[in-house]
Amino acid sequence: MTGSKLVRDRIPEIIRASGTEPTTYRAGPAEFRQRLRDKLLEEVDEFLTADDGPIAVEELADILEVVYALAADLGTTKDALETTRAAKAAERGAFADRVIWDAGS
Repeated sequence: MTGSKLVRDRIPEIIRASGTEPTTYRAGPAEFRQRLRDKLLEEVDEFLTADDGPIAVEELADILEVVYALAADLGTTKDALETTRAAKAAERGAFADRVIWDAGS
């Protein structure tokens, strides 16, 4: 559908409060999964183009919201996702040390 996109749950209510009746529908499972992936790309792009500061932090929060929805869609929870992240960080490290691998050397 041209011009349609996944929006947060309260967006129709917010639009109605402004005096406009939005046209919406509820996505089926396959469409929802694809729309979440599209939304993740949209939010990452917004983060990448944001200046450092409060807007970038808001965009990161949007990314997290989409990631949590993707996790739920895949049948996992925020806590299980965090456990997986922590285990991977313990095994392979995180990004705190700012290590850059020069694969060309």
